[in-house]
Amino acid sequence: MSLWTPFLWLAIILPILILAHLKSEKTNLKYLLIFVIYFLLDCYLNSLDFIDIILPNLKWNWDGKSLSLILSLGFILFHSKGIQKDIGFTAKFDKKTKLGILIFLGFLIFDFTYKFFMFPKGREFDLESFIFQSTMPGLTEEILFRGIYLWLLSKAFISSKIIKGISFGWAFVIVTVLFGVAHGVILTESYEIRYDIPMIVYLTFISSLSLGILRKFSGNLILPILGHNVINVMNFLIRLM
Repeated sequence: MSLWTPFLWLAIILPILILAHLKSEKTNLKYLLIFVIYFLLDCYLNSLDFIDIILPNLKWNWDGKSLSLILSLGFILFHSKGIQKDIGFTAKFDKKTKLGILIFLGFLIFDFTYKFFMFPKGREFDLESFIFQSTMPGLTEEILFRGIYLWLLSKAFISSKIIKGISFGWAFVIVTVLFGVAHGVILTESYEIRYDIPMIVYLTFISSLSLGILRKFSGNLILPILGHNVINVMNFLIRLM
């Protein structure tokens, strides 16, 4: 993957950022700039691969994900308790948590049914893959996307859109789409753009949307992290069948 790939991702969501600027009640460019800088920094941390020197047989990006997690926790702990709560770094649950769980389970049942028939089967069990998929992606990506990015963009694009008593603004839309784009588009070292439209659409409107709803209705990052890892473990187990 080319180091220019994160810029491509930002370019793809640029129309949504422009629309958010035009439609929001107010735009705070400071927070938008912080989002862009943080996003690029995290992407490049994720691209680092130094653990191979010590453990050359590892298949997954443990070092990049670990650095991403350290950066995220440092960013969160740097801020006040109030901001930490806004980011979702709290153990308190909102009153609408049960409704959020029910909505997520509905998405999850559909997700399982679709993947059960569509995924290739017969893969051999790999312990490292199981441990990685059941921990790191959900932990790091939810703190990022449904935590820090959602908070920064909600500060950048101020909106009073309320659904079921919960604030859903342009930040929610941007984060939901960006998650799908970041998993479905890459720029190769030879500057060839490779993309998977069905994957982008599916991840955006099923995985990313359901986790975003879970985050909004629960008020914290605990359930989105668990939900993300449940999805990944489900994907892993289906491929073993």
